[in-house]
Parts: sequence; C-alpha cells; structure tokens
Amino acid sequence: MKRREFITLLGGAAAAWPLAARAQQQRAMPVIGYLHAGSGQAIATSMAGVRKGLGEVGYIEGRNVTVEYRFADNDVARLPALAADLVRRRVNVIVTGGGTAPALAAKAATTRIPVVFNSGGDPVVAGIVTSLNRPSGNVTGAYFMNTELSAKRLGLLHELLPKARRFAVLLNPAGSPATESVVQELQSAASTIGRQLVILYASTSSEIDMAFSRLAQDRVDALLVNSGILFSNRRVQLASQSTYHHLPAIHSERLQVEAGGLMSYGANIADSVRQTGIYAGRILQGEKPADLPVMQPTKFEFVINLQTATVLALEIPPSLLALADEVIE
Repeated sequence: MKRREFITLLGGAAAAWPLAARAQQQRAMPVIGYLHAGSGQAIATSMAGVRKGLGEVGYIEGRNVTVEYRFADNDVARLPALAADLVRRRVNVIVTGGGTAPALAAKAATTRIPVVFNSGGDPVVAGIVTSLNRPSGNVTGAYFMNTELSAKRLGLLHELLPKARRFAVLLNPAGSPATESVVQELQSAASTIGRQLVILYASTSSEIDMAFSRLAQDRVDALLVNSGILFSNRRVQLASQSTYHHLPAIHSERLQVEAGGLMSYGANIADSVRQTGIYAGRILQGEKPADLPVMQPTKFEFVINLQTATVLALEIPPSLLALADEVIE
C-alpha cells in the first residue's frame, strides 16, 4: 500500500470514529415514554414539570435521555393503542398523566416496563396499585388526593355562601373510575350540612354547555367542578359559563382560577408532576418501582380570584381571605 493511500485510509477511519461513538451513545441513551390523556399543546406545564424532576436527578432531555410522547387528545379510547406502541418501542420507563385511565392503559400493556403515574384518583381503588406504601409489580407514582379533597371544597363553598341551599357537582364519568367515590363523598358532606346536591356529568365541550343550561334551570346556588384533564383543558369555557350564568364555582387546580374561575383548592399539581420525573430518573438509575412508595402531596393551595368575585358581585368573607394561599387581584 502506498503511503498516500494509507494516510487517506487512516484519516477516513479517524473521521468515522466520532460518528460511530455518537451513534453508539444515541443507541445507549435511555428512552422515557410519556403517555397523557390530553393534547401536547394543552399540557405544556405538565411536561415542564416532568423535565424539571428528571433534571433534579441528572437527566436532561436530548442530552442523556430521550422522551417519546404519546397524546390521546382527550379520547381515552386511544390510550391502550398508544401504550402498546410505547411497549413496542421498548422504552425504559413509561410516565403517565391526565388521570387514572393512562396509568391503567400502561399497566395493562406491560408487566415488564416500569410505569410511573400521576393521578388525582385513588390508585388503590382504581386498581393501579395494591398498596400506597408497597405498590408491588412494575407500577408506582404520585397521587394528589382529589377524591378526599372534594368534601373540603364543598365546605369552602358553604363558607362562601352560608345561606345557599343547592350545590351542584360537575363530573366527567369517562375521566376516572373513582367518580362514584367522589359522588358518595359529596353526598355525605352535603347531608351533614343539610344541603341539596345536584349531580351533573359532562364528557365533551358541548356537554359542559348543556350542564350549565340545566344548572340555570335547576336554580343551583354554586358549583363544584371535579378534577380531570377535560375540565383542565376547558378551563376558559368553564370560567366563561360560570360568569355568564352568575354561578360561583370552586375547582381543583389553580390553573382554572388563573383562567377566570372563582376559587380552587387542591394539591400543588406542579409539585406532584415534578415528583414523577424524579421517580422516572431514579428508576433509570436502577431502583425498582415496587420499592418506591406512591407519593402523596405535602403541599396544598387555596386560591381566590377577586376579579371574578367582583364580576359575580360577591364579597369574599374575611375568614376565607385569611385562609387563602394566594389572592388574585
């Protein structure tokens, strides 16, 4: 071999080494599957929370971890196929959000790939895990206790309107297997304070409008909007309808109050989502889901929108203002 040919061959091989190294690094990079019941545009905050949690344990998307996104666009019937697609993709961990339905779909799709869920419905009642402290199997996650907080929200509405006789609750029957538990909890709470409770269901945007029309006909005094990805995504619609019908409402997330809702009380969901990112990172580092207890919230927030109160001609009692973690003026 001539000297010039040898140098050319050696130079070409040297140039190929970095490319081969990068290709090997990309193949070795762990992959997280992110399965959500909502749409990519509507859940930017949730995705940011997962990334934040991952960053706290050393994982940066695009640098040392890849994320495959799958969104059901509020159609829970699509979730099983999306979960199966992630399993075929052989992701290392599946993170779910948007209620119990994505977690159940991921659990049904695989017993091998770890699943980290984030849900407001009781994961034991829903059948996602057998125990909060010892979840067992390949599933763990974060639970922000929306079912248990329903009665508290009704109590806050009662404190706002002590003379009100009829309260209503709006639920999405397709959003959570725990819907019946919420109804029972609220009926018991309403009975305790001697008030009537009207139960309404909505699974689409048009059904939300229909529910508000019925609320006006039934002369309900105030509304409790249950948690769920549908109501979170339709928060502007809910705020507009509440204002139009002059109906005070309490929600589960501060996002609804920021969109014009009157009040919200619930766990700090941003913190809960961040914790799922942390768990996903810890699993990538070798920990097992069965050894990671289901996380429960430590931060709760009560938010009031005084601008909305003014539009509704409501005077917020000083006792409620004193309880509020944040007052939007």
